[in-house]
Amino acid sequence: MLAVVSPEKIYLSTGTVVRSPATWQEYQALCDRRGDGSIPRIKYRSGKVFLMSPLPKHGRDASSIADIIKVLLDRIGREYDSFTPVTMQLPEESGIEPDYCFYIDRWEAVSGKERIDWRNDPPPDLVLEIDVTSYSDVSDYIPYRVPEVWLFRNKQLSIYQLQGDGYDLRSQSRYFPEAQPGGGDRSMFANCLPAQY
Repeated sequence: MLAVVSPEKIYLSTGTVVRSPATWQEYQALCDRRGDGSIPRIKYRSGKVFLMSPLPKHGRDASSIADIIKVLLDRIGREYDSFTPVTMQLPEESGIEPDYCFYIDRWEAVSGKERIDWRNDPPPDLVLEIDVTSYSDVSDYIPYRVPEVWLFRNKQLSIYQLQGDGYDLRSQSRYFPEAQPGGGDRSMFANCLPAQY
């Protein structure tokens, strides 16, 4: 796998993950160098920078599961705002790029905003993360106090809810309490997931 990270260029071959010690300023410089693009994905945590070039499967899974969430929200008649890509940053502390964000309970707080101030505006109510390359970690969302994180890894959907200073695995979503887990070795909401899952 080819990876080039220099002052002039950032290039990662598809599926590559790079981890390196970095300062907040170095993380910011990488984000600036990438510009308005969304590849590579870049995050910052605990004095380290993580770069990842997603596989096509990553995008397909994110789109499919986000569509399921939208259908479920429409079915129960909930107003919401959703978006991707987005960069969440708390200066000197954290930078993360979720695959999809949903504002459900607090959608009015961000509706129509062009920029979100992560120190003052509320966090998304639900974040979707697809993990194909062992890049995603639900604890990345603790500084933002995101109430619920969905993590899709190894063909399994896991739902985590914020409890105190960490995330606990739950059997169902607080936003869709009527949705029940799928049967067999398939995961939560498996009956909603496309056949290839």
